[in-house]
Amino acid sequence: MNQGRTVFSQLLGFLPDREFRRCVARYDGDMRPRGFSCWDQYLSMAFAQLTYRDGLRDIEACLRSLEGKLYHMGFHGRVSRSTLADANDAHDWRIYADFAQVLIRIARPLHASDPMGVDLDQSLYALDSTTIDLCLSLFPWAKFRQHKAAVKMHTLLDLHGNIPTFISMTNGKVHDVNVLDEILPEAGAFYVMDRGYVDFERLYVFTLSAAFFVVRTKSNVLLQRRYSHSVDKATGARSDHTVILTAIASAKAYPEALRRVSYLDVETRKRFKFLTNNFTLPAVTIAQIYKCRWQVELFFKWIKQHLRIKAFYGTSENAVKTQIWIAVSVYVLVALVRKRLGLEASLYQILQILSVTLFEKTPILRALQPPDSREDPIDYANQLNLFTL
Repeated sequence: MNQGRTVFSQLLGFLPDREFRRCVARYDGDMRPRGFSCWDQYLSMAFAQLTYRDGLRDIEACLRSLEGKLYHMGFHGRVSRSTLADANDAHDWRIYADFAQVLIRIARPLHASDPMGVDLDQSLYALDSTTIDLCLSLFPWAKFRQHKAAVKMHTLLDLHGNIPTFISMTNGKVHDVNVLDEILPEAGAFYVMDRGYVDFERLYVFTLSAAFFVVRTKSNVLLQRRYSHSVDKATGARSDHTVILTAIASAKAYPEALRRVSYLDVETRKRFKFLTNNFTLPAVTIAQIYKCRWQVELFFKWIKQHLRIKAFYGTSENAVKTQIWIAVSVYVLVALVRKRLGLEASLYQILQILSVTLFEKTPILRALQPPDSREDPIDYANQLNLFTL
């Protein structure tokens, strides 16, 4: 039964507040209280993500217009752009990184039965990175090129529900392959990567960990064919070979045999060659696994379009990482709420509805689920004359 709580307050009710306090205590986040706690900061930044605010002045103006409702939503400090800017610089970004990982651990089991696009009994992860461009004069700590700054967001995506399980933030100069040193492979799971991750010493760690990888090979990789296996060319597969590395350094780094699968995309007429350490799945399944890697590209495109991770509210490294991690936690929170409430609307539709109903005192299920299932939820949200900002 609705007790007069706003939709924003009900949404935050899905957050494990005890775990948040543990994350804050771990890094002494509120050790020097200045009237604006880590929780106040998180609420303000989550509000900014959900309502697409453009800057600190925008956040301040909108929240102050609702000052009478803020205390009942969990705010205890006075929201101003100066205190929020100070908090973004001072409160350790790892607080929000750890809290996002807590939400990820809660959300992943809820999506364990979601389809992945390939018939596979094991877990499937896609690894890739995206570059977030910055202005060099404002972000000199993130120098990437002579006249350009950037940070990289390395992400390992669980393709059951497209939930990020690992994220590493680095400057733009860090090569993608270096992030493999930070990943602990899960035995029996599949990891799909582009050819930027071809490093045989690091890939051999997956084999030693009883995990499988599927990676697109490079043209300069020297291989010697040992065995040929028959393939059904009607599926697009063109060859299936057991190979060994012939370059001395590569063979020393990866001393075991590999499997090379060649696949022809009948639509684009492009030929792809993959390397994997799995010798049991059909060749076409290996190609289908690699095709699933596109999900991580769509994930990056989605969060850049629908969350605030391209324009930042602060210029320090701590402020940038704080904003990105809070954006990730909001994404996972919405995915978690969607599963808990059994909603059929997409994450995009839910975010659109939340952006105009956050401060309405209506049950969250009713707010996020239009009464007429045939009606477009976005149109429904736009028709609600509830935008109180």
